[in-house]
Amino acid sequence: MPSSNIRGDHLFLLQYKASKAIEAFDHRSVKKLGFGSISDFAVLEYLKTKGPQPVNTIAQSMMLTSGSMTTAIDRAESKGLVTRERDPDDRRVVIVSLTESGKELIDCAFDKHAANLERLFSVFSRNEKIEFARLVKKIGKTAEAMNL
Repeated sequence: MPSSNIRGDHLFLLQYKASKAIEAFDHRSVKKLGFGSISDFAVLEYLKTKGPQPVNTIAQSMMLTSGSMTTAIDRAESKGLVTRERDPDDRRVVIVSLTESGKELIDCAFDKHAANLERLFSVFSRNEKIEFARLVKKIGKTAEAMNL
């Protein structure tokens, strides 16, 4: 890469285009598994990883609005994939849990999606994956720490 192309604006553009292409690949992978949206998949995946959670905790973690979260949970609930129950200690809190059907679906879908992502990143050698992870974390932490 010529030295004129290592400026911050060019590096940002490269990262941005790559990020958008990876995101589109991720969405296609999830849609191919039968999910209507990435949010539908992500809610189930979050519950698979974290167990039953309050609605607001899921929304904050996934950086979704309460409206988007409610819609995703409504869709999952209508398909019998999750249940909602009031927290017995605080009736204002609604806890979302996977049903057995939801667990089976996300277990299978997650494995297939992970395999798709592994195929995508197979373009990197093991050492390149380690370096990629290190560099992405480094720039992410730097961006978070900079006070502009």
